Amino acid sequence: MKKILLLLVPFISFAQVNTDVYLFDIQKKGSEWIVTNPKNISNTKAYDNQPHFYDDNTIIFSSTRNKQTDIAKYTITTGKVTFINDTPKGGEYSPQRIPNSNNISAVRLDTDGKQRFYEYDIHTGTNKEIIKNLVVAYPLWFDANTVISSAIVNDSLELNVTDIKLQKSIAIMKNVGRSFHKIPNSNLISFMKKNNNRWDVLSLNPKTLEKKFITSTIENQDICWLPDGTLLIPNKNMIFKYHPQKDKGWSLFHRFSDEEINNITRITVNKDATKLAFVAEESPRHIVKKQLEAYNKRDLEAFLATYSEDIKVYTYLDKLNYEGKEKMKLVYGPMLKTIKDLHCKVLNRIIKGNKVIDEQQITINGKSFKTVAIYEVNNGKITTVRFLKQ
Repeated sequence: MKKILLLLVPFISFAQVNTDVYLFDIQKKGSEWIVTNPKNISNTKAYDNQPHFYDDNTIIFSSTRNKQTDIAKYTITTGKVTFINDTPKGGEYSPQRIPNSNNISAVRLDTDGKQRFYEYDIHTGTNKEIIKNLVVAYPLWFDANTVISSAIVNDSLELNVTDIKLQKSIAIMKNVGRSFHKIPNSNLISFMKKNNNRWDVLSLNPKTLEKKFITSTIENQDICWLPDGTLLIPNKNMIFKYHPQKDKGWSLFHRFSDEEINNITRITVNKDATKLAFVAEESPRHIVKKQLEAYNKRDLEAFLATYSEDIKVYTYLDKLNYEGKEKMKLVYGPMLKTIKDLHCKVLNRIIKGNKVIDEQQITINGKSFKTVAIYEVNNGKITTVRFLKQ
């Protein structure tokens, strides 16, 4: 039973979608916040995620290179990215600085399916296990001896408080999320709790284990706190703000017009609230472009990689032709293998949010015809395609 659980871990905790880490300057003027100086600090065509301010001049995050996820370090003043470790048989996630130490902790997912919580030397990358007998998924250091985490127990994420010296963990509740933060000007931390179809923000006193409801974020499970006690919550290409003691409801913090910023997650600010970092997904335009390039190269694996597992393909707007990536493989596999002149040319393209509308000219066996394809992109994958023949 334990072996089966560990094999399920990658699907529960770390879904690999092409994402980038962005950094901004932020400044409060009067009652308004100004967001400026955008930088894509990861800028790869792979998985970059989970930023953490190591200090005022350094951000650490998980970054994939050569199909291996390690801990990257970005220096703000120089713009240089270096890697702290190199783990050929594993990948590191959720890197954080350990209190009263220069070293870093991270969740390591090994190629054999084991998931463990490790400490890494900031200079050498050498490591040692921190917590035994607990499958940590998303951690937060409360102090140098206390870790708050969601741990994988059966098919649920369970809130735990762990004493590192005693190697003792106390289970608090099930169905929690991945976003843990210290609440400013208090001895509390915030965590997310799934409540039917919404996410609630709750506080936890790690010493007394007392819990209190703060607010609901509906469908979003990533938040962070400004030093004055204001909550920030992302939603698509926007960030909203809410102060539990002062505000009646959410209001807009900032809306991003950059097409590359989609589905903002893993948001965080530095201790002085002068820097804002978050993760955004690859733009729908790039995802659709990649699938078209793979189609024209007749690269079936790369083509299918741009689609979700439950892809739905429609003829006209509402006539479902087929569903699922396995069926798509059966449809496109023989076509890409045998038709040597197969080619798709985009005549016109319109982007509307997460939808890409292409007017296309298709060539098959010396004959050409036009069609309109409407792609819908969610969570970094194409989830529906609608073909309208002209």
